[in-house]
Amino acid sequence: MAGGGLRLIRQLGAAGGSGRRRLAAAPLRRLAAAMPPRRLAAAALVLVSALLLAAVPRPARAFGEEGAWNPRPLLTGNARWEGVRATAPARWSFELERRTSAPARRNPTTVRADDPALLAEPFALWGGEGDIPPLTEREVFGLRRFLALGGVLFVDDFAPGSGAFGRAARRELARVLPEGSPIPIGTENVVFRSFYLLPRAVGRVEGPQKLSAIVRGGMPQVIFSDHDLAGALARSDGGGPSVEVTPGGEAQRERAFRLAVNIAMYVLCSNYKDDQVHAPFLMRRRAVDDTRPRSAPAPRGAP
Repeated sequence: MAGGGLRLIRQLGAAGGSGRRRLAAAPLRRLAAAMPPRRLAAAALVLVSALLLAAVPRPARAFGEEGAWNPRPLLTGNARWEGVRATAPARWSFELERRTSAPARRNPTTVRADDPALLAEPFALWGGEGDIPPLTEREVFGLRRFLALGGVLFVDDFAPGSGAFGRAARRELARVLPEGSPIPIGTENVVFRSFYLLPRAVGRVEGPQKLSAIVRGGMPQVIFSDHDLAGALARSDGGGPSVEVTPGGEAQRERAFRLAVNIAMYVLCSNYKDDQVHAPFLMRRRAVDDTRPRSAPAPRGAP
């Protein structure tokens, strides 16, 4: 075995036709000649194992590998991300980090539906409060590509009383995913169990108990909220809430924060909650979180 290992190392050291490769292999050959047979055989096995591991193809990743939560506002047409809800993405990141220790971008930036940068991250927040013009073909293609790569789109109606934005978004997403139709999802779905166990969906308004989603491959990929979640998250320059939450006040805002955390954990970890392996950790985190006052001011450093 030792002799075979010696031959293998010498063959590997001499492999390649260029003089540069032979020169690089010379120290390896000298080292092999000086090693005891048993150590030489062990080294040969380690080297062969390393070469085999290097030859194994790695799974392709559709999105960037940084892993940090980045709730990017999605822009279409001439839309701009401004107004009282402009701080909602930063607050979303802050609450996720504070409650779960998951990494998050503190200053999320907007992304356009027709920008290739949309494909760099697995999540986008599409929100509005009125009708929107039809998507361009490039925007339709960009969103279709984003979803084909496994991205998750959260559609948040800021004015669910009128429902104009929600209807328009559903209309345009029917062009993006002609085969997909939204269905209600409730407490049985992983979105309601990924970190907190939630009894229902809420936002700035109480809204319907369930969310709606276009489910693909058994997983919600386009999630519709008729609750104005961004309104519940938004903070003013002074650190207080930007928008009043009705009818449940600050207790309802806390439940909206929890829904936001669940959505983030779902996107970051897919359906890992079904494995239950993290249950003790989550119980400890929830126990600590439940001791915090519901109407406490924003912690120092919060956006």
